[in-house]
Amino acid sequence: MAKVGSLGNYAAELKLLLTTLLLLCGVATLLQFIPSRFTISASDLRFCISRVSQEPPPPPPSSSLSVRALSSIMHEQVLSNGTIKRAFNPYGSAAYNFITMGTYRGGLNTFAIIGLASKPLHVYGNPTYECEWVPRVKNSTFPSKPISAIGYKMLPDWGYGHVYTVVIVNCTFNDTTINEDNTGGKLVLHASTSGAGDTKFNVTDRMEVLEEAPGAVNASLFVSKPKYEYFYCGSCLFGNLNPQRVREWIAYHVRFFGPSSHFVIHDAGGVHEQVLEVLKPWMELGYVTLQDIRDQERFDGYYHNQFMVVNDCLHRYKFMAKWMFFFDVDEYIYVPPKSTIKSVLDSLSEYSQFTIEQMPMSRNICLSDDYGKTNRKWGFEKLVYRDSITGIRRDRKYAVQPRSLFATGVHMSQNLAGKTTHNTEGRIKYFHYHGTIAERNESCKIHVNSTQFTYNKIPYVLDTTLRDIAGIIKKFEIKMIGSRLQKTRQ
Repeated sequence: MAKVGSLGNYAAELKLLLTTLLLLCGVATLLQFIPSRFTISASDLRFCISRVSQEPPPPPPSSSLSVRALSSIMHEQVLSNGTIKRAFNPYGSAAYNFITMGTYRGGLNTFAIIGLASKPLHVYGNPTYECEWVPRVKNSTFPSKPISAIGYKMLPDWGYGHVYTVVIVNCTFNDTTINEDNTGGKLVLHASTSGAGDTKFNVTDRMEVLEEAPGAVNASLFVSKPKYEYFYCGSCLFGNLNPQRVREWIAYHVRFFGPSSHFVIHDAGGVHEQVLEVLKPWMELGYVTLQDIRDQERFDGYYHNQFMVVNDCLHRYKFMAKWMFFFDVDEYIYVPPKSTIKSVLDSLSEYSQFTIEQMPMSRNICLSDDYGKTNRKWGFEKLVYRDSITGIRRDRKYAVQPRSLFATGVHMSQNLAGKTTHNTEGRIKYFHYHGTIAERNESCKIHVNSTQFTYNKIPYVLDTTLRDIAGIIKKFEIKMIGSRLQKTRQ
């Protein structure tokens, strides 16, 4: 009898085993019909098993994508007069109302907010801005009241914007010293569409654009002598730049402007590792500040949002410089031998802004005497032929006394207090080696043994102005940073 019972137990276990195997085979067969992108790992199975005894999971968080409720969707209707009234249902948004880059004090009662905004909104609508100062709560019983002012907008990019245009909002609280007791507070910008985009709504976005901690305001900054005599606000650097050309440019201008100068370089993707290596020595000496602005590429504005970047530089360093220069890294500022940059600027001190004449240089014509040796020469040392066409308008670059400006541009400012002069010929100019900063191969393509030469119907003349001082610049670089950049390649 015991033997029969034992066999019965085995039969039950065998039946359970066969049932399990049949179930697993069925699952395996089913999996063959499930799309290949759907997979189950061992960890997934363990997780599912561990969840059997637990409570159901909470519902997933709502998506960041907006979903309109069915009740809010408009439907077409047949009116009593037989007309079919069509419905229009808007979804999403095509561009941001406002994108901030920086907010800075311009004095005891004024601020500047630098950013981007939807270009169609400003071209076809009339968006408005309101500024609000919210004092830090010191006493919950008697809290200080917020103060409001109309925001005055400036569009300094001359209509060049794409999806976004540059907007500078000036917040001036008339006859009121903001944060007078230096206990802190916040500046809030209210940006309203004023019915642009959808006349049914006046959408207003509230942005906290600046927070001042207790004791953060140094009122003497606005009346003190600036830290630097000369300040460079660079445009956006992008692309595959030539590190040797950058090396030459920074060495030249540190010597030109002298020890009371500073350079802000904006990296929009062009400061790759080799370019960074030639900037590092000057950063370590305190001459150069490098800012990574690559994230602005997310927003489609003109030329890497150049107008926004230079305006941010203007307001960020407005009280740190007596004179601020705006030009590019393929351009070299020059004054005649009997002058200095100080003597020239002293002669222009009555002006808030002056523009600088351009000397366009060939990017590929060199002297025959340099043939076979050009790879050892600096760019401005070997490119010595100047475009001599006269009677045409050429772009100019400029310098300003920044405390007089409200906003700025690429070639000059149109938002300033004070006078502008363009009459600077013979006093200051700049040599422009267009395109050489992005040329990684040897620049010299044509070698000439003449003082005059015509190429592609453009007359050129020999101009060795910068070539003649190349040796001085090289010695200066060695004196300042040693030989660490001697092996820099193009």
